[in-house]
Amino acid sequence: MTYEIDIAGLKRELALCRVSDDLYIGAFVIFGDVELTVHCAAELLRRAPDYDYLIAPEAKAIPLLYEMARQSGAEKYFLARKKAKAYMSSVFSVDVQSITTEGVQTLVIDSEDAREIAGKRMLILDDVISTGESMRAMEELVTRAGGIVAGRMAILAEGDAAKRDDIITLAPLPLFHADGSPKD
Repeated sequence: MTYEIDIAGLKRELALCRVSDDLYIGAFVIFGDVELTVHCAAELLRRAPDYDYLIAPEAKAIPLLYEMARQSGAEKYFLARKKAKAYMSSVFSVDVQSITTEGVQTLVIDSEDAREIAGKRMLILDDVISTGESMRAMEELVTRAGGIVAGRMAILAEGDAAKRDDIITLAPLPLFHADGSPKD
């Protein structure tokens, strides 16, 4: 089963993947799709509020984060990692529960990044917003570091997230029944 989606004029066919007996989601993956990544970055930048830096969670948003930084001429962007790395001097961390990741995951930035984020307007990015937990964790990381949330953006808003007016997105993505029909 698949679902055709139009993302600001660019169409893609998404495979439907089982989450539970009566919940399927459209598999949206920008990894490896250069045309889609470049297109979505440009469209989001057209809609972006004023900001100083971009930040996104690891891992699926990395191509989008990089491409938006490249297109905007930014010399730096920030990535929230899923766990602390040896090169991090000290960390800020927040736990998050995502619809696409089993169990609780942690998002981490190091103290060096936090110093650069402090007082800056941060634009938080993700590929898809669904429950909003990853976005909430990103907001907490930014504010704990002393940054200012300038805006929130995602390529797609899945399910009820499409009703949110605090996140700029390019297209809604429904949730699906086991037979492939969209849920209301």
